[in-house]
Amino acid sequence: MQSFSVMEGDSVTLHTGVTELHKGELTWHFVADNSLIALINRAYQAFSTMDGPDGRFRDRLKLDNNTGSLTIINIRSEHAGVYEAQIFSDNTSSKRFKVTVYARLPVPVLIFNSSQCSSSSQYNCSVLCSVVNVSAVSLSWYKGNSVLSSISVSDLSISLSLPLEVKYQDNNTYSCVINNTISNQTTHLDINTHCQPCSGSAFWTVFITTAVVGSLLTVAAVWMIRIYNNQRKTDHEVEIREEEITYAETTFSKRIAHNSEVNEEDQVEYGNIIMR
Repeated sequence: MQSFSVMEGDSVTLHTGVTELHKGELTWHFVADNSLIALINRAYQAFSTMDGPDGRFRDRLKLDNNTGSLTIINIRSEHAGVYEAQIFSDNTSSKRFKVTVYARLPVPVLIFNSSQCSSSSQYNCSVLCSVVNVSAVSLSWYKGNSVLSSISVSDLSISLSLPLEVKYQDNNTYSCVINNTISNQTTHLDINTHCQPCSGSAFWTVFITTAVVGSLLTVAAVWMIRIYNNQRKTDHEVEIREEEITYAETTFSKRIAHNSEVNEEDQVEYGNIIMR
């Protein structure tokens, strides 16, 4: 059995090995459901292709009328499987082909740690290489041509992520690679472009911002304390003035009452003198 591995969207040709079919009959079957998908009959000059029971081969098949070779175009995952060609002539023969279809690989995406800088992370660059909806692939980090780490997945369609931590001053070449049996996709890590050291502008930006905010809060607190103290002083002065006014009014009232009593006594004494 011959095996073929192809990418989705590509084409594959299954060759019968016959130079030219002069007589007899040739059939093609998709073994998974034993469906007839192509036929050549020299006696009746019949050359045809079929869509299959579920129509999966509609507009996908091309048949070479001379050799009987079958081409599957714009192939998809549902076309993966075993195909069988049978030739009925002077000698009956058959030939099988196994076709494996791989999905086109996505380009790995690099995600950088955007958390706040700290003293422990200011000299390291944390990167996450990620791909989504993949199956039967491996995801790897390379340092030059050497594999640093790798993770694989079987036929399940899932997402994969692989972390990497490098020094900001590292001059080595790093790349994230996703690959299957027949293809690969690569994304290169540019440390100078993608990784900004916290010990540089990012670190000092955080530090300066924190210092400025702290200073503003301190100034605001001092002004609030001053306003509070001034308000208390004003309230205290008002209370003292009110007490002084109350005391003055009380004293004045007492003096008036005393003068009134003195006048009454003088009037009584004056009246007694006149009566005498």
